[in-house]
Amino acid sequence: MSDLFTSPRPSRFGRAVGFRLAGIGSAVPAEVVTNADLVRLGCDPEWIAARTGIHERRHAPPEVATSDLAAQAGRAAIANAAVDSSAVDLLVLGTFTPDMCIPSTACIVQEALGLNAPAMDVTAACAGFAYALVTAAQFVVAGTSRMPLVIGADTNSRVIDPEDVKTWPLFGDGAGAVILEATEPAPAGREQGLLAFALGADGRGAGLLACPMSGSRRPVSAEGLARREQFMQMDGRAVFKWAIRVAEESIAATVDRAGIPLEHIDLFVLHQANARIIDGIRTALELPSEKVFMNLDRYGNTSSGSIPLALDEAWRTGRIGPGSTVVVCGFGGGLAWGTACWRL
Repeated sequence: MSDLFTSPRPSRFGRAVGFRLAGIGSAVPAEVVTNADLVRLGCDPEWIAARTGIHERRHAPPEVATSDLAAQAGRAAIANAAVDSSAVDLLVLGTFTPDMCIPSTACIVQEALGLNAPAMDVTAACAGFAYALVTAAQFVVAGTSRMPLVIGADTNSRVIDPEDVKTWPLFGDGAGAVILEATEPAPAGREQGLLAFALGADGRGAGLLACPMSGSRRPVSAEGLARREQFMQMDGRAVFKWAIRVAEESIAATVDRAGIPLEHIDLFVLHQANARIIDGIRTALELPSEKVFMNLDRYGNTSSGSIPLALDEAWRTGRIGPGSTVVVCGFGGGLAWGTACWRL
């Protein structure tokens, strides 16, 4: 495992321009679960706040699944774009908490939204939205999609063990969505889209964050259920150390390839995993706190939903708008990471 930190796997870089952000939306369950609410499970509210920066999170009721949150966010993005759903010609959904193994959750969302478009899931855990965004952008650049809908959504409360007092408080449920729209070619220096992006993965750390009994290697069994192997297991200390390093290196390299000084980025929207991780990345890159968006205090870690949920809030509150240059960076299980320097 030491190789994970001493000889990191490289990112693969690219560029995908020629589209704008046409619409954005998000969705969270109505139920607010505060740190004080978790005392009954043996959690320490003060420890949660001090170690993570999280004060509350949202949990979906039993009848609400990932597809429901994703469809709600997608519907909001379509309304924000002021387009008919028939204009959406591709759906890419980032999630690691699908409704079920078959069919893809994207197909369920497609039906819920009344889309006539290809639909697929992308599974990259907390980097899911970044991977989905880059995937959709490639379709636009290739000329095979003019208006894709990209969604990040996870219902983490279904896969986290309530008896794990160090992990259960970290996660919440939520979704966010963006509509991309192809644009006419622009002069150099005025392009919109992903001015540079980086994707990476390192399977040497696969066991650091995993649900052991959730697929073909360990099918569901009574013995596994007794050991609670259906729930996610995480080596928080190792993931913490890895996340700061990989995000710092990925962001610095991606912004450099975009040819934009760090100080000219309007906002950094990082995966909302832990306030100490975000602060560690900010400190390493010497970023001013006002340029690093954070809303995990109210939502916790919503995995694939965290970046688009944060983008939507930043957009609605006027911190970013058409033409803004933002950096998004997701990192998590896989281990996988994705960063983009994105001119909206």
